[in-house]
Amino acid sequence: MTQAISPLWGPSSACVNAGAGPHFDVLEVGHKDYVALINADTAFWVLSPRAKALDYLLGAELPKSYLEKEAKLAGDLETVRFKLLVSAVYFNPTERCNLDCGYCYLPREARRTGQDMDPARLLEALDRLQDFFVSTLPEGARPQLVFHGSEPLLAKDAVFQGIEQYGDYFRFGVQTNTVLLDRAALDFLKAQGAGIGISLDGPTPEVADRTRRTWGGSGVFAQTVKVLEELVGYPGLNVITTVTKENVRSLPELVEFYHARGVTNALLNPVRGTQAGGRALMPDQTELAHFFFKALDRAFELYEKTGRKLVIGNFANLLLGLVAPGARRLMCDISPCGGGRCFFAVGAGGEVAPCSEFLGLPEFHGGNLFKDPVKDLLATPAFKQVTTRMVENLDPCKRCAVRHVCGAPCPAEVYAFNGHLNAPAPLCDFYAAQARYAFKVIADGRLDALLWDNWQEGLEEIVVM
Repeated sequence: MTQAISPLWGPSSACVNAGAGPHFDVLEVGHKDYVALINADTAFWVLSPRAKALDYLLGAELPKSYLEKEAKLAGDLETVRFKLLVSAVYFNPTERCNLDCGYCYLPREARRTGQDMDPARLLEALDRLQDFFVSTLPEGARPQLVFHGSEPLLAKDAVFQGIEQYGDYFRFGVQTNTVLLDRAALDFLKAQGAGIGISLDGPTPEVADRTRRTWGGSGVFAQTVKVLEELVGYPGLNVITTVTKENVRSLPELVEFYHARGVTNALLNPVRGTQAGGRALMPDQTELAHFFFKALDRAFELYEKTGRKLVIGNFANLLLGLVAPGARRLMCDISPCGGGRCFFAVGAGGEVAPCSEFLGLPEFHGGNLFKDPVKDLLATPAFKQVTTRMVENLDPCKRCAVRHVCGAPCPAEVYAFNGHLNAPAPLCDFYAAQARYAFKVIADGRLDALLWDNWQEGLEEIVVM
């Protein structure tokens, strides 16, 4: 046996290689009874009783049983990392926004005075996108197209014409700040079965309005809550909270706020530092971990008390990445990330980038939708930089036990911090802590309570040991 101390995980986590057998990391997860044993190459793991961890590793049963399934496990991970088809588009029909959120990933001047895409141009864009997907996706598949922002309802006529004319092919969604989401707009989107994403950053106006304000400095908390309460129960509702240093301490109260209003799914996304405003609002990682986990604990307590779930989607996706890697719904916490590989973004001038975070970084634009075939855009050097960024090539990520759980996100943010893509995530310590917490959730038997209902449907169970 060889044993070494992993500098990333600290002295509580030993790396063990049982002779010529598979390599496992022993990871402290903060549970009184269990530690995690992880093969980082395939993301396979076992929760072992503390007293038996070395017996698991040095005995014959675990290594032998694992090796019999290793090819299957490695193949599943390779599929989700390299063999998925592009099936979604984030589409910005305007550069403009009626809010001046402090952390926006798009340049401020463009949001204030930028261009709109007129209805004819937008319909032409959808036609080009449909042609691409018809030629690449299986027959009958319906790609997802989310009108994103800036604020897409500033180009409402174009957006709604697009949804009407192409609603039988695309699965549409609209991500909006709610300011222009009046009764007529709500009725239209609900009648079309479109997804509706809204953003709220706190349980009170004093918190929420610190970062989400109009250009004149007014908050929009009241309007957002009004729309939220109108949409509760609508199956296409998705609520996004961007976590910053201004609201991080309010996350447990925000979970209570959402749960009391019947919200069943929300994202608590740590702010991306792609633009200077986001970098200035990034919370301390230790503080972020503390209050993020308190919010998840509160969601579980409310579920036990009421029987109603509030699934925190970004954490639930990490849990899925552990128990069913191929079933994950989001593609930020894996490498290569989903940008340019599972989805791409289209800007108001037709510029195409690997994801929305890259729209404000022109050096990552692959070209223009109105000039170049989509398949050619996805193969440009700008895209290849992102789609070939692999965590096992990054230092220190290549030595990390949970490298295929974290994925070192987000490449756009990493580039903004470092001027290149070959670096770990700015919130690396938080993502490591989140992985530990996820293992503790599983050890505590809370997995089902923090995942969507019926998450196991269609999954194949692979038994090791």
